[in-house]
Amino acid sequence: MRVLLTGSTGWLGRHLAPRLAALGHEVTGLDVAPGPHTQVIGSVANRDLIEDTFVAHGIEAVIHAGALHKPDIARFPAQAFVDVNITGTLNLLEAATHAGHDRFVMTSTTSLMISQAVRDEVSDSAVWMDEDYGPLQPRNIYGVTKLAAENLCRQVQGETGMAAIVLRTSRFFPEDDDTHSDPPPENLKANEFLHRRLTVEDAADAHIAALARAPEIGFGLYIASAPTPFSRDDCADLKRDAASVIARYFPEAPALYAKKGWHLPASLGRVYDASRMERDLGFRCRTDFAAILDALSTGAPMPFAHDGGFVSPSTLGAGLIAP
Repeated sequence: MRVLLTGSTGWLGRHLAPRLAALGHEVTGLDVAPGPHTQVIGSVANRDLIEDTFVAHGIEAVIHAGALHKPDIARFPAQAFVDVNITGTLNLLEAATHAGHDRFVMTSTTSLMISQAVRDEVSDSAVWMDEDYGPLQPRNIYGVTKLAAENLCRQVQGETGMAAIVLRTSRFFPEDDDTHSDPPPENLKANEFLHRRLTVEDAADAHIAALARAPEIGFGLYIASAPTPFSRDDCADLKRDAASVIARYFPEAPALYAKKGWHLPASLGRVYDASRMERDLGFRCRTDFAAILDALSTGAPMPFAHDGGFVSPSTLGAGLIAP
């Protein structure tokens, strides 16, 4: 297929584009910043650019991975999030339906599931989060606009029949966390494979699975995250003493962490359940917490990327987003 990939210069896009090409797809990358997998420079908010790109490249399917993200809140006004995340998604959906496409895949975020109460961890137990979790009360403009974009996908699929798959990805960014500095970045990322992280490689492969399975599903919304070892029955103990629960599942973890000078989390406030993705899309993330422990045991490199100096394409292409 001739696939339009938005966000092709971004962290996900640069991993997804070559995977699509290796499967025989002809990929047209669109982003606000140049990159090796980007042929069209511009914003999804530009309706004329989208329509011209569809015609010029004969687009047959869309993977919409481009967006303004949570760290962009410090760089752009709220209107830019509306323009890119909502209007941009609508532009792509309407162009795709006009072209007669049978599938559309959009990258969303588990961040929109985090209300201020969840963020503040006011519950006595870890919050178990699957696709049925609600009510959804996003705490910032990023979450608000991504939830609106999800609903656009749902509405267009219902009205037109074009299959639309939404993937709510958990964390896979390579840069340092913009709110937490303890534990150190690599330690934090390793811990997150227990409950709210996946590798960028797994995120890319999840999108490929969604693209392939979309027509038989219709509309589907899935959490994309490394499989958690925990169950709902663990939630109270995870909030009270997560390290003990982890040691019960992984007896070798405390010693391996101590040898590295790392710390297991004392408490977990939420857990993402990605089992529906595995059931419906037939895809399970390859890297999980057991893989982290294997690397610690053998001395192999960590199976995830860390780059504290990563620069978002939104920063490089800021003039095309909010002139």
